[in-house]
Amino acid sequence: MHSSKSTRFAPDRGLTTRMVSTMFFIGLLYVVFVGVLLALLRGAWPLILLCAGGMFVAQFWFSDRIAAFSMGAREVTPEEAPELHGAVDRLCALADMPKPRVAIADSDVPNAFATGRNRKNALVCATTGLLRRLEPEELEGVLAHELSHVAHRDVAVMTIASFLGVLAGVITRVGLWGGFRRVGGRDSNTAVLVVLIPLISAVVYAISFLLTRLLSRYRELSADRAGALLTGRPSALAAALTKITGEMARIPTRDLRQAEPFNAFYFAPAFSKESFNRLLSSHPTLEQRLEQLGRISARLGRP
Repeated sequence: MHSSKSTRFAPDRGLTTRMVSTMFFIGLLYVVFVGVLLALLRGAWPLILLCAGGMFVAQFWFSDRIAAFSMGAREVTPEEAPELHGAVDRLCALADMPKPRVAIADSDVPNAFATGRNRKNALVCATTGLLRRLEPEELEGVLAHELSHVAHRDVAVMTIASFLGVLAGVITRVGLWGGFRRVGGRDSNTAVLVVLIPLISAVVYAISFLLTRLLSRYRELSADRAGALLTGRPSALAAALTKITGEMARIPTRDLRQAEPFNAFYFAPAFSKESFNRLLSSHPTLEQRLEQLGRISARLGRP
C-alpha cells in the first residue's frame, strides 16, 4: 500500500498513513464483529464464515464491475470517444502510468469516477453531462484527479474499507426484519439475539461509516493536489469544480438522488455539502478545495 512512487503523481505520505490506519481499524473491527457473531450464534458459524468470506471476495474482486454497472458506465473505444481517450492518453504519458479502461456513463449529472482494485484493472469514467459542459483543460484537470486515485491506490482501500459497513448493514436489516426470530423460534435466547445482533451491527456500521468518510474527505483533497501538480494548471481544476457545483443546482432532484449513493467515488458530490453535517460528508467543502488549489497556484506562480 505504497503511495505513487512508480508514477509522476506527487506522493502523499499523509494519505498513505491514513489508508494504513483506516485498514488497521477496519480489520480490527471486522475480526471483533465476526467473533461476536460466532459467540452469539454458535450453531451458525459455518454460515457466518461462508457469508463473511464470500461477501469479502465478491466486494474486492468484482467491485469495479459492480460500481461500473451500478453507475451505468459503458466502456468505449478510442474511435467512439476520441477526445476522452486522447485526454487520458496524454495524462497517462505525463504521469508515466498504465492506461486504465475508459468508460462513459449516460447521465446528465456532470461527474466522473475511477474504480478498480489495482492499476491493471482500473477504469476511469466520465458522464455525458461532464463531457458536454467542460472545456478540454477543465476535463483534463478532472481526469488527472481521478487518475491520481488509481495511482495512489486509494480506490482499492475505499472498496475494502466499505465492505464491513455493507456486511453489518445486511445483518442489521436481516435482524430488523425478524430473520433471526424465524430461524431460532420464540425462546428467550432468540429474543435477546433479535435485539442484540442488529444493535451490534448498527454500531459497527456507524464506526466503519465514519472511518471511511474521514478517509474519503482527505483522499479528495489529495487527488485535487496531485492532479493540479501533475498538469501544472490548478486553475483549470478549480474552474471545473466551480462549474460542476453550479450545474448541480440545475439537475433534477430525481437524477441527483440516483447518483447520491455513489458520492464517495464521484469527483463531486451529487448534493452540496452545505446541506450535510461535515462529519458525514464524503467530500471536503467546495471552499476547502478551491482554497487549496489557490495555494498551489500561488506556489507555482500561475494565475
